[in-house]
Amino acid sequence: MPIRDGDAVTGFVDLASERAYQYEPGKPSKLIELPQDMKDRELEARTEMLESLADFDDTLLEQLLEDVVPGTDEIFTHLTNNLQADRIVPVFLGSAENDAGIQRLWKALRHETPSVEATAARLGVDGVAEGAARVFKTYYLPHSGKLSVARLWSSKVKDGTVLNGERVSGVFQLMGGEQTKIEAVSAGEVAAFGRMDEIKTGDLLTPAGAAPNGAAAWPEPITPLYAFAIHAEKRDDEVKLSGALSRLIEEDPSLSVEQNPDTNQLLLHGQGEMHLRIALERLKNRYHMPVISERPQVPYKETIQRPVSQHARFKKQTGGHGQFGDVHVDIKPMTRGSGFEFNEKVVGGSVPRQFIPAVETGVKEYLRRGPLGFPVVDVSVTLTDGQHHSVDSSEQAFKTAGRMAMSEGLPKCNPVLLEPIHNVSIVIPSEFTSHVQRIVSGRRGQILGFDAKAGWKGWDEVTVQMPQSELHDLIIELRSLTKGVGFFQSSFDRLQELTGRLADNVVRAHKNGEDQAAAS
Repeated sequence: MPIRDGDAVTGFVDLASERAYQYEPGKPSKLIELPQDMKDRELEARTEMLESLADFDDTLLEQLLEDVVPGTDEIFTHLTNNLQADRIVPVFLGSAENDAGIQRLWKALRHETPSVEATAARLGVDGVAEGAARVFKTYYLPHSGKLSVARLWSSKVKDGTVLNGERVSGVFQLMGGEQTKIEAVSAGEVAAFGRMDEIKTGDLLTPAGAAPNGAAAWPEPITPLYAFAIHAEKRDDEVKLSGALSRLIEEDPSLSVEQNPDTNQLLLHGQGEMHLRIALERLKNRYHMPVISERPQVPYKETIQRPVSQHARFKKQTGGHGQFGDVHVDIKPMTRGSGFEFNEKVVGGSVPRQFIPAVETGVKEYLRRGPLGFPVVDVSVTLTDGQHHSVDSSEQAFKTAGRMAMSEGLPKCNPVLLEPIHNVSIVIPSEFTSHVQRIVSGRRGQILGFDAKAGWKGWDEVTVQMPQSELHDLIIELRSLTKGVGFFQSSFDRLQELTGRLADNVVRAHKNGEDQAAAS
């Protein structure tokens, strides 16, 4: 527990040994008398710790019930056993920057954590006698190239060893930004292997190149919660940007990249705004790839509310052959989620069969950007009639006629904006559940229900539906509310009509953005 002097933490009390330490900048912490005004709080916290340990040991429980205080060595034994059995998570106080509390942490890592043999057995990699290593981090450094940082579970690995079909080109010990070449790395140690080009974070390296049966799988990357739309400052650097992003993601698998097909934006996903800004700084400083970032566009769509029959004729006369195409189409709304449907009911050859696909192509081209400026969905178009000219008609003419029919007819169909709605699962400590209603309602969301998070004592899971436009910075507000621990997951559910002032603002902003892009 911390020792405070006003708002500053000046030391800590080790509850197991009941010793108090005062931080000494740049030196090991100094052993001091337990402050008098902390004795009652220390006794209360230590009793609470022992009661928690008694949940896993009946003998300790009987001792506490009989008011028998176990000895310090016995308490350390309970702590060590439960830590190694993955039943408890210890908390240490300190500051790496000020070299405070570091010695205590090192002692715990040396004496109280599981041995390398026990951990290898738990992970199912103890059967590899010749050497097995798990890559847990990848770096691309300017002068060293690719470094695969791994922990060795058995035997030794030295320069030139072949693991997973890749030759280790140097074994390095890392200390901050410094690299020291060493002859070999032994079981339990961490080292960086040089220039293993085909190896990625999470790979289990063995001489045979295959993981043993029963080996624990590497965890999947954390679900992204925040995104930036990015593009290179210079258009000529787009290909270079792709390569830099690939390396960036290999270094940090919790980042991901997506080319959004609806907005044509390149999206960089991560865990939050600071996470992404650090990633962009690395792109700039390490890979010399400055990028411009902005808030991602929401993939709005539009649809129609009433049917219309439309006639369009494209006629153009030049010095030689002219262009002629004439079509009649019925435009009708479809049920939500139906997409697009094209039919034809032409009789008598008024539109020759070879030109009908061209009409469909022209219709589809217009639907990429409807009257409101967004892709049009849930629309049925039927070609019912038309005219052709034996000399001047062509596929191009009928494609243009089909596009004209849609551009003239769709504005008469009462177009309406559609916004994507997501299913969202918000996971937070139970003490903050009551405050989620304010967040959800403030973001036009609807709570569907909440329940205790399975396997998470003291946590709730709130299920809501929320517009995608409100999800961009949700994680920032959620973390602010929950002291940094809340998170959410989301998935697309449906498109829903958006009307009124909000819809007008979206259409206006979209048009202004297009105008600015055209001007630049």
